[in-house]
Amino acid sequence: MRWIDAETTRAALPFSRLIPALRERFISGCEVPLRHVHPIHQVQAAQGAGGEPVTSLLMPAWQTGGHYGVKIVNIAPGNAARGLPGLHSSYLLHDAATGVPLALIDGDQITARRTAAASALAASFLACSHARSLLVVGAGRVAALLPEAYRAVRAIDRVTVWARQPAAADALALAWRDQGFDATAAPDLAAAVACADIVSCATLATAPVVLGRWLRPGSHLDLIGSFTPAMRETDDDCLRGATLFIDTDEALAKSGDLLGPMSRGVFQASDVAARLDQLCSGQHPGRREAAERTVFKSVGTALEDLAAASLVFNEVAASKDRRRAD
Repeated sequence: MRWIDAETTRAALPFSRLIPALRERFISGCEVPLRHVHPIHQVQAAQGAGGEPVTSLLMPAWQTGGHYGVKIVNIAPGNAARGLPGLHSSYLLHDAATGVPLALIDGDQITARRTAAASALAASFLACSHARSLLVVGAGRVAALLPEAYRAVRAIDRVTVWARQPAAADALALAWRDQGFDATAAPDLAAAVACADIVSCATLATAPVVLGRWLRPGSHLDLIGSFTPAMRETDDDCLRGATLFIDTDEALAKSGDLLGPMSRGVFQASDVAARLDQLCSGQHPGRREAAERTVFKSVGTALEDLAAASLVFNEVAASKDRRRAD
């Protein structure tokens, strides 16, 4: 069984290959059981109070005759006080026919890159073909990847970033300029939203950050955060008058950005235009008009993890074969 580290995983997942791999897997499909969620309670402290529990997610997926994989995601809110990242993940890939373990792969790289790639894949159907400007809301690991991912599907030549901590936005804009982007930090979020062809939110917000009245006709809104009912990045007006798309039906049961507006009658589940698999397979054409305002809400799926992990494993195996041939 191979151990594939973070750098090797990142190098094996350029968006030029990862986005087509996701599209192919959404078309071919795979088995994706519901994820398991387990709270791991900590030993009671001497003072009589226990530490914050670690939440462990188990996300399996498999394709008959292909690969079977399980991602383990451990979320530890108390790690901030320890000076450690709050999220760690690993991916164990097997041969689906024999059950033989094939590789243990860095799960953080898989998660971040497949998340950004899924947003770009959706945008390839939903963003205006002439979209040039991207606004990123947030400054975390996924947010940092979004310009590179979107550039694989649209000719993005101007990137703006807004974050609650201006210093984080400034640092991210500088990093993007080093990558060749015309990138700046936005001091005024409302003005930045009004100027953007694509607005992509990757935050942990629990109250609306982007307001619908700021969005211009023809824009595309990508919502990556809000993967629990308590989280929310947008207000109800972002959905009013927009054409809504989701990655999987799970989004309707998990995201506060959808559950809240549905409870208030802003839209019904039947109003969702299409899932990502339906866009990829051509069952829905995506954007129909230049002035149409589109929204894509994702919560992530183990299908994407399996597609990314298979791509990593195949690339590493092919690289090893090339070295042997040399």
